[in-house]
Amino acid sequence: MTLSSKIALALGVLSLLLAVWALLLARSRRKLIRRGKELSAEAQAASSRAQAAEGRARTEAQNRQTAESRTHEASTREAELLDEVRHMVSQRLPALALHLISSHHPVPGLLHKNLVGSEAGQLLDALPEAVSGIVLKERRRIDAAARAALRGATQESQALSYRLQTNIVGLQHEFSAPPRLTQSLLESDHLNEQNLRLTQRSAIVCGGWPGHVRKDTYVGEVVSGASSRLRGFERVNIVSRHSLSRIGVVGRAAEPVAVVCAELMANALEHSRDDFMVDVTLVQTGNGSVCITIDDAGKGMTSEALARGRGLISGEQQEVMLLELGDPPSMGFAAIGRLVADYGLRVSIDNSSPYGGVRAVVSVPENLLTSMDEDATPPSVLAPQPAAAPQAHRRPAAPDSPASPSAPNGAAELPQRRRRFSATATNDKAAVAPRPLDPEDTGALWSDFQSGLTNGRPVTDSE
Repeated sequence: MTLSSKIALALGVLSLLLAVWALLLARSRRKLIRRGKELSAEAQAASSRAQAAEGRARTEAQNRQTAESRTHEASTREAELLDEVRHMVSQRLPALALHLISSHHPVPGLLHKNLVGSEAGQLLDALPEAVSGIVLKERRRIDAAARAALRGATQESQALSYRLQTNIVGLQHEFSAPPRLTQSLLESDHLNEQNLRLTQRSAIVCGGWPGHVRKDTYVGEVVSGASSRLRGFERVNIVSRHSLSRIGVVGRAAEPVAVVCAELMANALEHSRDDFMVDVTLVQTGNGSVCITIDDAGKGMTSEALARGRGLISGEQQEVMLLELGDPPSMGFAAIGRLVADYGLRVSIDNSSPYGGVRAVVSVPENLLTSMDEDATPPSVLAPQPAAAPQAHRRPAAPDSPASPSAPNGAAELPQRRRRFSATATNDKAAVAPRPLDPEDTGALWSDFQSGLTNGRPVTDSE
């Protein structure tokens, strides 16, 4: 083998070795690249895992903080609810009991204002309303039972009082009785009238009817008969401003009008001094109704009492509970309100009287009035007469004054000075002069008085 072939063979082998080495080097490079990629992916995965772990740790920390805050909020809410329950038991419910008695006692609201509008706050606010409804329902049930029992008792008492009244009236017509016995009978009759008024008022408030069946009655007789039921009736001065002699109240409304007038006059007598008069005026208005005005000289009414009185006499309250009328119950205005609602009367106590007290006005509408025949049904002698028109008193001329000369025609007469003197002595002598008694006139006067009592007294079933 020649040298050149050897060299060529060596170069071929060297080229082959270089090619193999290049292949091996390329394969190793590819492995390294692939390994680098694998390591990079593992590094990224490790980084992602580390980030995820950090996120989980952060989330766990946040969840732990949220749990702690929720626990704190729950504890705070629990403490607030406990405070609200204590406030409900110690403050709101006792105030609600007082509020049900009088609206002037306010009911406090929630203790924590942040509960307003929440579900717990709504439930806490609904509790007093629910308790109030339950208490009022039970109170109405008890009050209805009490009114039913009182109504039954008053009906029996009224029946016995009517029988007693009939017996007393029969004894009053025995003219042979001694004067002292007659006076005792009149006093007993008046006491029975007062007892009947109280019993009748209680029956009306409890839902009963007035208990009297009456015929058409003159307006004046209705008012005077109402005043005769009162203690201190002699202090009632009844005046008719216009002639109402032919105007009467229909039978179904005569007794209700009498009850309303009696209660208002009783209130006026009770709240004024014993030496003060109560003025009662009867006036016919232009719209056909009759107004009965009652003026007293008492101390008047406070704003609270006036507002409560207006609410009672308005007739708008369909049901007035006995528990709301005080202890003992003041039933006068409550009875008036029920009669106003049942018969369409109008009663007001808004104005003050000219004497500083209270002015009460009873308006009887035209549909409750009727025209009466004075010949067929003569009015009672006790009915109020129309007030006489005031007359100007002329000063009498002095007896020793010279006659004034007549003024010439067309000239005004000059005023003349006259000597003053008083005619008191003459009037006193005329007033002191006794009037001779006539037995026949006295008997006729007594007969008229008894007839007036009979006519002014309501007709009952027992009679």
